Amino acid sequence: MGKGKIIHDGIVREVHKDSVTVEMVCKTACAGCHAKGACGVSDESVRLITVPVPPFGLFEPGEKVFVELKSSMGLKAVWISYVIPLAILMILILSLSSAGMKELYVGAISIAGVGLYYLVIYLLRGKLARQFCFSLRKAS
Repeated sequence: MGKGKIIHDGIVREVHKDSVTVEMVCKTACAGCHAKGACGVSDESVRLITVPVPPFGLFEPGEKVFVELKSSMGLKAVWISYVIPLAILMILILSLSSAGMKELYVGAISIAGVGLYYLVIYLLRGKLARQFCFSLRKAS
């Protein structure tokens, strides 16, 4: 497999003129545990992603493929999704609490601040989608 890449197995579901829709089954870290049936924590979700394909890329529905993403893009996604919102939350909580504001207002403003951040991310989703470029490779 590729070094410096995040690779997931997928199955081609739809083929379009310039893109392919791929189904990926995402599993939790404990999905391989022998006790997963007893604890009920394990989870699987099916995700459909649309991946642009190069001209003359021949894929067929039902074909097994590998979906690849640079590791640096995975780390960027973690920062955007988790680290920055946590930092915003902590900064707001600590600064508003030290200013002597009531806990109810501190909590409400902090949650609203993180919500505003996610709204901005949602509005910029088109720009972000162009930065996160997936590629496909046929499974041998």
